[in-house]
Amino acid sequence: MTQPGETTGGAVNRSLVDTSDPAPWFALMREQEPVWRDDQFGMWHVFRHADIEAALSDTATFSSDQRAAMAALPEFQPFTKGNFMVMDPPDHRRLRGLVSTAFGRRAMERLEPQVTTIVDDLLDEVKGADEFELITALAHPMPVYVLADLLGLPRADRPLLFTWAKVLTGVDVTAGSAPQDPAASLREMNEYLLDVIARRRRAPGADLVSRLVLAEVDDDRLADDELVGIVSLLLIAGHLMATMLVANTVLCLDEHPGEAARVRADPEALPGAIEEVLRFRNSADRLVRTTTREAELSGRVIPAGARVLLWTGSANRDPSAFADPGRFDVTRTHNRHLGFGHGVHFCLGAPLGRLEARVAIGRMLARMPSIEVLPSVEFFGSYSLIRKVPLRVRWV
Repeated sequence: MTQPGETTGGAVNRSLVDTSDPAPWFALMREQEPVWRDDQFGMWHVFRHADIEAALSDTATFSSDQRAAMAALPEFQPFTKGNFMVMDPPDHRRLRGLVSTAFGRRAMERLEPQVTTIVDDLLDEVKGADEFELITALAHPMPVYVLADLLGLPRADRPLLFTWAKVLTGVDVTAGSAPQDPAASLREMNEYLLDVIARRRRAPGADLVSRLVLAEVDDDRLADDELVGIVSLLLIAGHLMATMLVANTVLCLDEHPGEAARVRADPEALPGAIEEVLRFRNSADRLVRTTTREAELSGRVIPAGARVLLWTGSANRDPSAFADPGRFDVTRTHNRHLGFGHGVHFCLGAPLGRLEARVAIGRMLARMPSIEVLPSVEFFGSYSLIRKVPLRVRWV
């Protein structure tokens, strides 16, 4: 066993923004440093499935509350009030309970025809081209278009959603120029959403904003600032994650032609393939928590007040939780992956993300008998965050 802070064949010092395949590093760390103190950045890293599942289940010890840090910028004030992902119970429980009444699985299932139309319209724009770039053509615009329709926002305002999502996530998959004044963009977003909310309060419709305005549990309803924060959260969770899930699914199927052939032969295998992508190459490969008190994982004591990186990407490759975890298997059963998190913070938008990925990949397979990923795939931030996926295709 190495001492904390020592290198293990150089692996411990892997950069947090390394875009190479992290699987060998994950395996080494699970074996030799499953709970490791990174002295350079003052953080703790956790790599084993059992430890990460335990930490995600213990919100009293491993806190998600980041509101104090985020509230330093006045423009983020509404975001902190409605973003239940950076809250612990009971605040998290209250907001999520209210949102769940308007964002259930059944509502997402009714959305499928609309998602299918959006996907087909985007594919029609590149139909006939022998080559096109997946992120720009489909994976990036599709979830924003879906979200705009879901929220009942005018389609002419879609470009605004792209800009605001870029500011909120700090990620621009288009590699375009960043907004010159991010704070001004956030103020614009807050004012826009407050106006939408006011109009829905006066005349509710069938859209998600109206359902959120009307959502009620035990005579409790959402305040305007909370609604702004919730819609802002949807811009993050409903945009970047869906984009990456589509891109990573295409990459995984390209890298495993036998499994791709299995899915083409049996479309019923597609949902299982998406679950396997969430395990094998999920874009959210790490989650951040802060300890509120001393905690022990794998025999290591983590002090109170520590920043902890929970490597869900490593947990998803842990042989103690998955048989033959290095194999991409679209027929895998009992897939206990942590691709959408675990516990009270399990991703509320998981049904929508799964729906968007299933429809996007299903329509691509139906309309393109051949899909080949070309060289020069571009990454940013990590192995599973994709900026560019050039494709060569053949159309029906």
